[in-house]
Amino acid sequence: MEEMLFYDRMQFAFTITFHYLFPQLTMGLSLIIVYFKWKYLKTKNEQYNHATHFWMKIFALNFAMGVVTGIPMEFQFGTNWAKFSELTGGIIGQTLAMEGMFSFFLESSFLGIFLFGEKLIGHKWHFVTGLLIMIGSWASGYLIIATHSWMQNPVGYEILENGRFVLTNFKALFLNPWLWPSYLHNQAASLVTSSFVVAGIGAFYILSQKNVSFGRLFLKTGVIFGLISSVIVAVPTGDLLAKNVVKYQPVTFAAMEGIFHTEKKGSEIVLIGQPDVKDKKLDNKIAVPNILSFLTYGNWDQEIKGLDQFEEDLHPTNISGLYYAYHIMVGLGTIFIGLMVLALFQLIRGKLYQTKWILWSLMFMMPFPYIANTTGWYTAELGRQPWLVYNLLRTAEGASPTVSSGNTLFTLLGFIGLYLLLGMLFLLLIGKIINKGPHHVELSTEKI
Repeated sequence: MEEMLFYDRMQFAFTITFHYLFPQLTMGLSLIIVYFKWKYLKTKNEQYNHATHFWMKIFALNFAMGVVTGIPMEFQFGTNWAKFSELTGGIIGQTLAMEGMFSFFLESSFLGIFLFGEKLIGHKWHFVTGLLIMIGSWASGYLIIATHSWMQNPVGYEILENGRFVLTNFKALFLNPWLWPSYLHNQAASLVTSSFVVAGIGAFYILSQKNVSFGRLFLKTGVIFGLISSVIVAVPTGDLLAKNVVKYQPVTFAAMEGIFHTEKKGSEIVLIGQPDVKDKKLDNKIAVPNILSFLTYGNWDQEIKGLDQFEEDLHPTNISGLYYAYHIMVGLGTIFIGLMVLALFQLIRGKLYQTKWILWSLMFMMPFPYIANTTGWYTAELGRQPWLVYNLLRTAEGASPTVSSGNTLFTLLGFIGLYLLLGMLFLLLIGKIINKGPHHVELSTEKI
């Protein structure tokens, strides 16, 4: 059973990790595309319109990859997690069906019009279709996070005699206190990814002396959006989400922060340290006293419960993985804010386009928001273990009892090979789009 459960989890982890590389860009990028189109309507500067078309090509390719890689995950609910689907389908099936029927079809329907219908419908309606694509994209994220939030903090449900969960309060599902902090945090993080990609490609164009005018536009836009979104990820959304973890999953919070023993006169915040789960301690730690208590409760001396206050069978099953995922996410988020502050400072001074070390840094940092988003989701999912539905349904109880570990491993290897080919094809196509660049347009008199 343990071997089967391991491969079930590995397969879902691999497929969803690869899949989320694409939606995390499209959700944030849709907002930036709408911004470029709005700027065109306001200024009549053709460069903004060509920027819109350039980024829409990248959006469309990412959207297509997201669809292709998202479909297998839906099937896994029926193959690898049949018991989970049987017991909770009356609740999570509603939000997942709404995501597919409303949000996905809204997004995909207007994507074709936006790509090919500008001359037919005119610029104002072209802007409206772009806005609808963004709404569909963000609504998809909302409904997925609503599902995730119910699993983290189940509300508005009843358990029948046969063990099935049924929804008794539809309103509660969408007013879940876990939902809005998670959703806003996720969307801001998506915008961080998009902003770094936009800024990084802009830096690439400037450094290579190719499409320089567009490089300046992309760089400026990416830096401004990037700083705003990076700050929002930390405060208030990250702060609110962390306080939710403290309130509803205190054992998870203790594991995230590496608190093995309760600290009664205020908890330190660990900057660096390696968890020794066997001996219940952090090795080689560098910490600042009492800061964690202040950040969490606004009280320097507030006690925060350690893992010693909870039964071991309630502890997250991978404390080390959870601890590192959380600290990588937070560390990268801090770096993002610092880099964007420096870039904006140079932009205001009028020296950003000549400051090569910042340009190289922005280009080098393009993959790292993807890592931060991935470790953020790992933090959420590893933190919920050993539960599928927190405190109600254990992960082992949701797996399909009739699917062998050998079958799951076989399909996992197939997914790895197939996604490797898809990933290489995706990078090849993206590289061609970036190398070709936006349509060349002379700069207008407006300062970029």
